[in-house]
Amino acid sequence: MNAYAMALKAVGEIIQDYDSDKMFPAGLRSQATPDGRVSHESPWWNGNMENPYCNGIEGILEAYHKSLKKVQLYGPTNFAPVVNHVARYAAAVQDGSQYFILLIITDGVISDMAQTKEAIVNGAKLPMSIIIVGVGQAEFDAMVELDGDDIRISSRGKLAERDIVQFVPFRDYMDRTGNHVLSMARLAKDVLAEIPDQFISYMKSRGIKPNPSPPPYTPPGHTLHTQI
Repeated sequence: MNAYAMALKAVGEIIQDYDSDKMFPAGLRSQATPDGRVSHESPWWNGNMENPYCNGIEGILEAYHKSLKKVQLYGPTNFAPVVNHVARYAAAVQDGSQYFILLIITDGVISDMAQTKEAIVNGAKLPMSIIIVGVGQAEFDAMVELDGDDIRISSRGKLAERDIVQFVPFRDYMDRTGNHVLSMARLAKDVLAEIPDQFISYMKSRGIKPNPSPPPYTPPGHTLHTQI
């Protein structure tokens, strides 16, 4: 299992439990299309443009390995197209009923920093978060900047409403003792550490409150007594 698959499995196995049907769209970021162009958001791993969903993380991994035999990967490393792609989905559902998480696993230095900043600033208004996992030995200084923990990112003089990006370098979680399970557990923990606060910050910014708790279950034929 390569670093991409390891990172996807470690993070995805936790994220998938927050999705009711565990059906996820997944695709390669930069690849050559049949007419020679470079696509940054399609085709999808399962080869179906109309229904790009994979069944759970195992389904994504299966589609990923199959796609590697069929497509030719290309640079540059552009994030803005895929961020904007997910943002279009999030923009259609802003009532608090859905929250979108974009997972990007990359081994390249980002090539469209200005456009990506603008996409993130726009996405910060929407119900979405972005997780970036950097694999390999590339310099990921730009990813740290996108993370925005120390300095909130801006574009065209406009600050992002909230922090929606979490970046981690995969190499920091390669345990030299060989304890793979522990390493991947640490990766998943750190990658997902900011998601709850990001989710809550969106709901609060839109004044969306949790639905009331359902009443306690009362078996048929029994009366619920409340003691004061």
